[in-house]
Amino acid sequence: MSSGYSGTPLVRKLGIRAGMRLLVEAAPRPYAEIVADLPAGVELVDDQGGSGPVDLVHVFVTEGDVLPEKLRALRGRIHSAGTVWVSWPKRSARVPTDVTEDVVRAAALAAGLVDVKVCAVDATWSGLKLVIRVRDRGGQ
Repeated sequence: MSSGYSGTPLVRKLGIRAGMRLLVEAAPRPYAEIVADLPAGVELVDDQGGSGPVDLVHVFVTEGDVLPEKLRALRGRIHSAGTVWVSWPKRSARVPTDVTEDVVRAAALAAGLVDVKVCAVDATWSGLKLVIRVRDRGGQ
């Protein structure tokens, strides 16, 4: 499945690769419908924690006030080179939300994360890629 205007498959835009551990939270429909085919060996991890760090988190949000706490918790779920994608409804989707790219960015910075990429997930959702700030990676 391609998303946005680039024609690039969403799995590639999000950086999902074979063998990754992937946590998806609050997806609006089955994740396989959103990304199409996941690469071989991708392990979908539940959100209960305790199963070790994950490579990538993709969380969908519609309320900005939950973001600061949620991002601090998700930062703790990824390893030092891991990624958190936050998706929120585009204005054109007419889904009730107070989340914007600026809201996500501010919550990310407060949680020790920085944004490095934005993409269209589908006709409804935008996404912002977040990573741990280099100075916070423990010397990496």
